[in-house]
Amino acid sequence: MEIFEIILIGIGLSMDAFAVSICKGLSMKKFNWKNAIIIATYFGVFQALMPLIGYFLGIAFQGLVNTITHWISFILLTVIGKNMIKESFNKPKSIENININAKNMILLAIATSLDALVVGITFAFFKTNIIFAVFIIGIITFILSLIGVLIGNRFGNKFHTKAELIGGLILILIGIKILLEHLGILNL
Repeated sequence: MEIFEIILIGIGLSMDAFAVSICKGLSMKKFNWKNAIIIATYFGVFQALMPLIGYFLGIAFQGLVNTITHWISFILLTVIGKNMIKESFNKPKSIENININAKNMILLAIATSLDALVVGITFAFFKTNIIFAVFIIGIITFILSLIGVLIGNRFGNKFHTKAELIGGLILILIGIKILLEHLGILNL
């Protein structure tokens, strides 16, 4: 597999993490580099780990993995999105509600990187240099997630009252999109 193809795969795989990073940026009252780097690191690391895991799972589990990843992504993103929408109707808190605790970030990182697991399985078929591929995918996801937090924060500062509602709806829509694509109902 050529470097250009791996870069394109990295960009494609990082789009869900990018969208969720925008949601995280929406919930920041004031941009915080430390939080942005933590968010980008979670997404970058998981986006790199999943193809590596998929690579080692190999051909034997391809059918099983392909049949459940969309359901897991859909459920995780819907639950997290529902919670964000619910929180958006609560009275505003005096502190920032960025929620980058490990549990929340791991769930989001797994939900947005399950497709990368399947890509890792395909890397095994093409005898791809997996170390190089996961490095490129992880770096691309890190950079795009950092940009996503910045974009979300700029938007969120102007429309802070609806930021969590919008973020929750986006997560649910991403989950639905993933499910519909894997069921063959939606082809984007």
